[in-house]
Amino acid sequence: MRWRTGKSIRLLMYCALAVCAPILFLYGCGSGGDTGASHGQQETAACEQDGDAEGNAGAAADGSAGTEQADGDQAESSDGGNNGTEGSTTGGPEAGGGRSTVTDILMPEASGETTYQNDDGSVTLDLSHTDQGYIMIRDTNDKKVQIQITNPTGEMYPYPMNTGDAYRTFPLTCGDGGYSVRVLENISGDQYAIGLSQDFSVTLQDEFRPFLYPNQYVEYTADSDAVKLGQKLSGEAADDLGYVQNVYNYVISNITYDTEMAENLPVNYIPDPDATLASGKGICFDYASLMTAMLRSQGVPTKLVTGYSGEAYHAWISVYLKEQGWIDNIISFDGKKWTLVDPTLGANNDAKDVAKYIGDGKNYTVKYVY
Repeated sequence: MRWRTGKSIRLLMYCALAVCAPILFLYGCGSGGDTGASHGQQETAACEQDGDAEGNAGAAADGSAGTEQADGDQAESSDGGNNGTEGSTTGGPEAGGGRSTVTDILMPEASGETTYQNDDGSVTLDLSHTDQGYIMIRDTNDKKVQIQITNPTGEMYPYPMNTGDAYRTFPLTCGDGGYSVRVLENISGDQYAIGLSQDFSVTLQDEFRPFLYPNQYVEYTADSDAVKLGQKLSGEAADDLGYVQNVYNYVISNITYDTEMAENLPVNYIPDPDATLASGKGICFDYASLMTAMLRSQGVPTKLVTGYSGEAYHAWISVYLKEQGWIDNIISFDGKKWTLVDPTLGANNDAKDVAKYIGDGKNYTVKYVY
């Protein structure tokens, strides 16, 4: 909460948290180029790890006089969702659809009821709506910034952050309990100082709230193209299941895998759903972020999950339907049964071209949930 000065400054050598490109129902980035996730190399389940995250998943203390080192940058309803948006809805008349389309989108708010700042006021942490499953941070300094959020089990989630006047949203995806957040500001090279640190307690309104709002890796507004497209596809759906199918089919039919980006992925990559729609291509992280944005904005609780398929790093999504519960891993529905599929491969891609980036689609292990 306080700016550390003089002898109390802690230098941080923050792990290189490149953003790996996930998959969408199964998107992946492998060791051959689509690497760079702000994620580590441990096959531990999200929200279940005891102790400190290691490797690329966070800052590792070197055990000496309060210094740490980093080698790079990156560092809902109560009835079960699907009615989780409290905004306005309309029917689905466009193609005989019967689904109620959400028109008033749930958006995070830095309302200022509970805030913390550093000494010079350049960093602000807003904890006003932790019950909704998010916090908001603003850093007006012109510096590289990394965020570390430690969940109730002790696992640390690292995030890159863009600075400026706008607040950025970070999710609280591991349920009720005690969390802590650190805002790390770059001093020079790979050295970071703690600009603000705060512990806080979370009691969620319900378990679905964190998965109904936009956040750092699933950015959208009510005016986003992804949101408007979601409204259109919702109008053509009879129910939530039909809407999930419509979104899935649209994405795999219109987005192709960008192997060039996978080979040249920038450090601290943050997906942009609207940019993915406009370009018609992306890495697996883009697939997952786009679909998550379209589903959440229509009140369908959706988890953006990152982890491993074998040894390849991936991202995929899980959705909640009242009739099915959480549908984990990758999904496709033929009207009778759910089947495991890889949308990255299904999205007009040559399997041989992208195989080295997305793995073999087997042995999925969850690492982080956003």
